[in-house]
Amino acid sequence: MIKINTEQKLVGVVLPRLSPFSLNDLLNYVHTQRASANLVTATETMPAVNPIKVFIVEDSLVIRDSLVETLEELLPLKVVGVADDELGALQWLLKPENECDLIIVDLFLRNGTGLGILRALHGRPKKYAVVVLSNFATIDTRQKCFGFGADRVFDKSNEIDGLIAYCKELSKY
Repeated sequence: MIKINTEQKLVGVVLPRLSPFSLNDLLNYVHTQRASANLVTATETMPAVNPIKVFIVEDSLVIRDSLVETLEELLPLKVVGVADDELGALQWLLKPENECDLIIVDLFLRNGTGLGILRALHGRPKKYAVVVLSNFATIDTRQKCFGFGADRVFDKSNEIDGLIAYCKELSKY
């Protein structure tokens, strides 16, 4: 697995951040295992249902594309929009004509933060589930995310299967 450590500052504290290659490698591994086990895709096994509509906020194009491909292949799910920064996400999410069932948000973005998105949405009538997907899913970070209304928090490096299981649960409703 390719791992390149970079550093990112948040409120004067230097936090280690895993490279986008970690998640991409994990998603590629999932695809490889699925293919080697001769598993079929979600669309081949599930009856025709209305897919859940997902909006993704992720600044890494590599991670975002891999995530979209993986989720749409394995689940009855359709990505209806993406953003790579806080402002773009909020502009899309606050337009009444844009609808989604699930928002997947990274915490560290090109401009702004995932916490900024959670803060802006907190207290508004909730029409969707909100999931944080981050390399920095510490206990403290999880508590902050839950405090701002996140339904779940998953670590990019080792909880992708949890995200997939959560999306699968949502698709049943």
